[in-house]
Amino acid sequence: MSIGRAVALEYASEGAGVAALDIDRDGADETVRMISGTGGKALALEGDASDPGVMEEAVEACVAHFQRLDVLHNNVGIMAFGDPVALSLEDWDRVTAINGRATFLAIKYAVPHLEATHGVIVNVSSIAAIRSTGAPYPAYSASKAAVLGLTRSLAIEYAPKGIRVNCVVPGFIESPMMRGGIADRFGSGRVDEVVAERAARLPLGRLGTPQDVAKACAFLASDDAAYITGAELVVDGGVTVACRT
Repeated sequence: MSIGRAVALEYASEGAGVAALDIDRDGADETVRMISGTGGKALALEGDASDPGVMEEAVEACVAHFQRLDVLHNNVGIMAFGDPVALSLEDWDRVTAINGRATFLAIKYAVPHLEATHGVIVNVSSIAAIRSTGAPYPAYSASKAAVLGLTRSLAIEYAPKGIRVNCVVPGFIESPMMRGGIADRFGSGRVDEVVAERAARLPLGRLGTPQDVAKACAFLASDDAAYITGAELVVDGGVTVACRT
């Protein structure tokens, strides 16, 4: 399961109506089916989150459907491998657009609605923004660092308006994105081997799950975190403080 889907399910389990935007319509529909199957309320939206028109329409569709917006959750993320010499400009632009611009656009169009509800923004970055993970993906690292910088800046900018802005910083999470990245780098035949090796090096002895990240996001979105803004909640099984890759 992806982190995004796990977060959507977690928010729904807490009683939230969830609008799921995905470039893959089938993926969005499946998330909605899973939420609806447990009695929750959800809306499937399709589109490229880095497209300003798509994002503006998605925010408006969410507000029209649920009549309010309380939480904006930014969860987009893609990778491209290669050092700055090998990495194409097209890949750099694609990664930074999806990971960085999409987050900016969602905030741009959601903030007027969040002002009315004194809402919350939860961004998702990565430990790649704060340390080397051993993988050659500078565009990914740079774009996720931008998400951290945006979080810090907007937490102060919007505090007087009653909007909290926080960031969850996942480490090595067992997810389709992680497995796809391993396959791209090492070959599909070595995925399970690399996953096991990586898990063995982590202080807690296991990879994180999408649900681990989802629980952290739900906490920051909740009233239990009412006095928390500008925070970076690292969810990595201790690997960052252990300085291991």
